[in-house]
Amino acid sequence: MADNKTEEKKDPEPEFVSGNLLSNELMIKHPLHSTWVLWYYEKNNSRDWSENQREITQFNTVEDFWSLYNHIKLASELRPGCDYSLFKKDIMPMWEDGANRNGGRWLINLDRKQRETDLDRFWLEILLCMVGEAFDEYSEDICGAVVNVRTKGDKIGVWTAHAQVANTVLEIGRRLKERLGLGSRFVLGYQMHKDTMVKTSSVTKNKYSV
Repeated sequence: MADNKTEEKKDPEPEFVSGNLLSNELMIKHPLHSTWVLWYYEKNNSRDWSENQREITQFNTVEDFWSLYNHIKLASELRPGCDYSLFKKDIMPMWEDGANRNGGRWLINLDRKQRETDLDRFWLEILLCMVGEAFDEYSEDICGAVVNVRTKGDKIGVWTAHAQVANTVLEIGRRLKERLGLGSRFVLGYQMHKDTMVKTSSVTKNKYSV
């Protein structure tokens, strides 16, 4: 007698991405144009400046940048007298370094109230501009940036390599001012390192302003 039972149709097995392929995709990182080094400075009068300046880590991918940023204190949480510096690899965060010697910095002065409102926002935006090459062809002239947390008021400086190349310096300043959302009334000044080193008063004159 013939078997009248019909074979049940089964739904096709769902297709999944293989575990190996998925893990490989997750491991892909997005490289940055440069390798960057994060430095931390904490004042200690029993040591000289170079001993107080410590290299924390290096990174060269987008993912490693965010991993680092999300696991360190915000600039606003640092004790007064401390600094963060982010510089391209092989450039020390000091005026005397060969890459910095002929350069200068765009300097943003913040009052104490702005530590709660603007400091972290400005610092992160500057970091993103640097590692993301937001200055386009002028990015090669970027050396790094420093945030100084101080009792009287904080400072953020964006360091460039060639202070005498006016077009490059000014274009970086314009783009920086735009990215930070600084209004037209805000005057952003650029100081040459050699002037800062030999200043005779508490104020260093601006070489350029935007």
